[in-house]
Amino acid sequence: MSTPLLPQEIIRKKRDGAALSAEEIAFMVRGLTDGSMGNGQIAAFAMAVFFQGMDMAERVALTREMTASGEVLDWAPLDLDGPLLDKHSTGGVGDKVSLMLAPIVAACGGYVPMISGRGLGHTGGTLDKLDSIPGYNTAPDNAGFRDAVRRAGCAIIGQTADLAPADGRFYAIRDVTATVESIPLITASILSKKLAAGLDALVMDVKTGSGAFAADIAMARELAASIVAVANGAGLTCTALITDMDQVLGHTVGNALEVAEAVAYLRGERKPRLHAVVMALAEEMLVLGGFAADTMAARQQAERALADGRAAERFAAMVAVLGGPADFMERPAAYLPVAPVVRPCEPERAGVVTGMNARDIGVAVVGLGGGRAHVEDAIDHSVGLSEVRGIGDTVGPGQPLAMVHAADEAAAEAASEALCAAVRIGDAAPAPAALVHQRLAEAAA
Repeated sequence: MSTPLLPQEIIRKKRDGAALSAEEIAFMVRGLTDGSMGNGQIAAFAMAVFFQGMDMAERVALTREMTASGEVLDWAPLDLDGPLLDKHSTGGVGDKVSLMLAPIVAACGGYVPMISGRGLGHTGGTLDKLDSIPGYNTAPDNAGFRDAVRRAGCAIIGQTADLAPADGRFYAIRDVTATVESIPLITASILSKKLAAGLDALVMDVKTGSGAFAADIAMARELAASIVAVANGAGLTCTALITDMDQVLGHTVGNALEVAEAVAYLRGERKPRLHAVVMALAEEMLVLGGFAADTMAARQQAERALADGRAAERFAAMVAVLGGPADFMERPAAYLPVAPVVRPCEPERAGVVTGMNARDIGVAVVGLGGGRAHVEDAIDHSVGLSEVRGIGDTVGPGQPLAMVHAADEAAAEAASEALCAAVRIGDAAPAPAALVHQRLAEAAA
């Protein structure tokens, strides 16, 4: 007769540093999902994992069980003529890569069912950006999601209650018990949702630098390696890029402003600094999807899709099929909200931008109302920063650090002060930093 499983004994075992069996992990996830385990026990389990970690077998088991806690999307009835590909970012300041990348990959023949999140703290959320488009539905049901992907080639929405529900409860408890920063738990949280989306391949964008969750590259490498190993161990082909987040990614920070920048990019009007990151991720996705034999051929395909307007067409189709304006790409300014106050942020001295604290810039935009300090906070989609100067750019009279978009003059003044404090100015430009630091793939057996 087998010994019955008890939550407190499993917690004790992990607390003392022992590895848990797949059966024990499945038991804990069932308790998370059906409510039979109390919040105190879940918090204790999270804290035990936070301090003792999990080996790869445990991480794979936890990811699989959290995936199986809800619906796993089945795309077979749609008879799609291409693979299901996705990218996930660990978040940053001014990161609108998803808005640019998904339609490029869709234009090349992939299908991109992208489940994204909202911003919290200093990082912006892709869903908050899309909410600045009137009518765009970031929360369709699963049937609507599938239909949008089929018709547009890509769809960016939020997590539904049916996908990996165990993760929803677990994350909420981790968020209030100081156990978010656990690489095994982050790995399972990200991948359970991606596996539930029924993907064929995933590319991770793990950011490192002052504006990233993984501020130092050693942590970024550890997280990227964990996600790649667990994803492949759970049957999802995955690679990861570690990319730079030591300065604002692009020229804008703020929801409607970032959508406008993405639209301008897709229409061929401007290629900001983050073009290199978009192309590097597109290369990975297209190679994993079988569209190109190598990154050079993949890059050529992605550049063509951008240059000939097919990527812009995919974005327009996505917006329209999810309820947004049919002519959004032609007339974005007619639909995106505009802040009542727009003023330049003048630097404290003339010179060259030599560095910045991207996190502090993100916090300044939150202070304008462009992000959330608490989950329930409302967002002003019109506020933020545009024409943000990057490292190596000259600033001074007539060359401001950025244009501040604010609800009133007091808010604009506070944001300007914060931006000046976050940016370092010197007399000579530093050597350009690499935007892609490292690539990680599954180790050969």
